[in-house]
Amino acid sequence: MPVLTVHTSSKVYNVTVKSGVLSQIGSYIAPLRPSAILIVTDDQVADLYLDTVKSSLHNLAPLHAVVLPNGEETKSFDNYYALQTAALEYGLDRKSMIIALGGGVIGDLAGFVAATYMRGIAYVQVPTTLLAHDSSVGGKVAINHPLGKNMIGAFHQPEAVLYDPQVFATLPEREWRSGFAEVVKHGLIKDAAFYAWLQKYINDFSRIQGEIAEELLLRSIQVKANIVAADEKEKGERALLNLGHTLGHAIEAELGYGKITHGEAVVIGIIFAMKLSEKVYHQSLPIQDLEKWLKFLGYETRIPKGLDTGALIGTMKKDKKVERGVIRFVLLEEVGHAVIKEVDEQLIRELLNVEIEEETT
Repeated sequence: MPVLTVHTSSKVYNVTVKSGVLSQIGSYIAPLRPSAILIVTDDQVADLYLDTVKSSLHNLAPLHAVVLPNGEETKSFDNYYALQTAALEYGLDRKSMIIALGGGVIGDLAGFVAATYMRGIAYVQVPTTLLAHDSSVGGKVAINHPLGKNMIGAFHQPEAVLYDPQVFATLPEREWRSGFAEVVKHGLIKDAAFYAWLQKYINDFSRIQGEIAEELLLRSIQVKANIVAADEKEKGERALLNLGHTLGHAIEAELGYGKITHGEAVVIGIIFAMKLSEKVYHQSLPIQDLEKWLKFLGYETRIPKGLDTGALIGTMKKDKKVERGVIRFVLLEEVGHAVIKEVDEQLIRELLNVEIEEETT
């Protein structure tokens, strides 16, 4: 059974990747001896998997569930407050546990509730999307603010991550694209061999199953786990995981959350960051090759029409990597080697103007 161990200064926990684990969750939770369990999920995931998970947890502890709407808009203060209220009404105590059953939105929201309820209780990540293979590992949990994505949050490591690759069978293609962006990112920042493997084997999302799915997950999660082990609280190296996210988050915010998936925005941000890297380091990167591959997989790689350079820069200045008002980008010196660098605002503005003008002509 493939298991990765994540070592952080605050907690050591396992990431289990196993087909059928959804129906066996109880055997993983039982040793943790929770006094009560609150499952947080969304309406789409609930229809598919909630009964299976509840059945596995039957008689383990008092069991409750809250089902929220699917979508990025769910990661809001209103839903955060509603979940805190539900936890109080259900009588959860400091020995209770939250199970985040869903994609990245549910994981972030439920994890933030766990981080702050009674100053922190245990939670387990049960990701059901490809995107969540990334967000479920590392303990970053948050909700969105209208002025910025993930601006209200905490670092709170889960007790475990339980990943069932069988969930891939129910993923719509757009969810594949959203999650696969983070897989590509991991190869670009730290593992050139993995990036080459992806380009060789991943040309059709529907064929990601069996051993290919398992290897993809394990290699991608391993990159994340290694970085988190070295820098749990994002004081340095962990910021490399934000490749593509500086512009990507700004695009999400300016379009309105839910208008574009996180991964679709990150892909656009990655391409932009690579073009910026070429200008900063005066050397070529395989951008055309990457764009061709991503377009074949169904991605748009250009900044969406209607967005404004000034507005995007204004939003990027609210990015968590900004220091003293200076925008910091994750750039690539080469495939597999990323760095964090302050970038002159005028250079960002000039490249954005070119990209936006090309998209409108």
